[in-house]
Amino acid sequence: MPLALLALAIGAFGIGTTEFVAAGLLPQVAADFGLSIPTAGFLVTGYALGVVLGAPLLTALGTRIPRKQMLMLLMGVFVLGNALSAVAPDFTLLLVGRVVASLAHGAFFGIGSVVAAGLVEPRRRAGAIALMFTGLTVANVVGVPLGTLIGQHYGWRATFAVVTVIGLVGLAGVAALVPQLPRPAGGGGLRRELAAFRNVQVVLAMAMTVLGFGGVFAAITYITPMMTGPAGFPQSAVGWLLALFGVGMVIGNLVGGRYADRALMPMLYVSLGALAVTLALFTVTAHHQLAAAITVPLLGAFGFATVPPLQKRVLDQTAQAPTLASAVNIGAFNLGNALAAWLGGLVISAGLGYTAPNWVGALLTGSALLLAVLSAALERRTARAVAPGAAAHEAVAPGATEQPVSGSVPAPVQLG
Repeated sequence: MPLALLALAIGAFGIGTTEFVAAGLLPQVAADFGLSIPTAGFLVTGYALGVVLGAPLLTALGTRIPRKQMLMLLMGVFVLGNALSAVAPDFTLLLVGRVVASLAHGAFFGIGSVVAAGLVEPRRRAGAIALMFTGLTVANVVGVPLGTLIGQHYGWRATFAVVTVIGLVGLAGVAALVPQLPRPAGGGGLRRELAAFRNVQVVLAMAMTVLGFGGVFAAITYITPMMTGPAGFPQSAVGWLLALFGVGMVIGNLVGGRYADRALMPMLYVSLGALAVTLALFTVTAHHQLAAAITVPLLGAFGFATVPPLQKRVLDQTAQAPTLASAVNIGAFNLGNALAAWLGGLVISAGLGYTAPNWVGALLTGSALLLAVLSAALERRTARAVAPGAAAHEAVAPGATEQPVSGSVPAPVQLG
């Protein structure tokens, strides 16, 4: 794999660390500024909203900027936001710093996915995307625990300072290792990027992203009360349980990338189906410590096994103008996270217990599986509809063969 993927993975590691480490720093931030924990929690909420808004906004603004330069600009925004967080004199500026850093998140992963796919031959594209996302998954195993440890011993400002340095390393790596890639045929541009959203397959793929990966966050958002309550673990065990979840994420991401290159839709069926079943079983296994400890990494594995095929599905359906759709799909992951966490909170508030969010997650992921089946059925129907025309073309030129464009689909159904 090209070294440029390492630079993208370093950037992803820094972004993943700053996204999730804030949750572990909330007590220190709240104590420093004299706030309640729920108020300090706006650092997490504000970041998520910034990702959803920043992904399409910054990507749209950068449609005429070469992708390498745009990635460097995004890493610069990320560094600026974390540096501001590290020196913020009050909570308001700390929140501003978090939002600024979050604006780069969706666009970096969206554009980075396009760049990663363009660095390798078509049959290895999902694997390349998975390698970039490995930085995000490793952040949950290494970056977040270390960042939390640094914050506990040296203060939360030190954590954001370290993340700033990681961002600078990622920026230098992109500048040195990522090549200048040619613009897509047809010129691109914002209008062409927006036109990709008229393809019903793109809409279905993004709906799968919201519902499918959202199922993971319905459960993992409430993992602490679930493990310390029904499972009976002590508070001190939550850290290593989350580390197990992170290990599962790394494995699932790499396996998903490998097999999505071989058979994308079957990989989606398997990963989404296995995730739905695991979430449903978690309502039972969450009451037993050993079973819960086995289920948690399975959630991470099956959950992140969906990420490379979901992201590649969007790229395949927008082959001529993939940048904006790729970035919006990253926002869709975060939208799904927020939706699932909210629904999980509703069922807990309704008195259904701390394991009830697992049923919410299973239903969301099961819905994504149904959409995947529908998407494939529509694709087959479209292919059959254009088959007579293809046969006529072959009759005009017997013996001639056409090479399909990677990622394209025949006569995509358009919305509007």
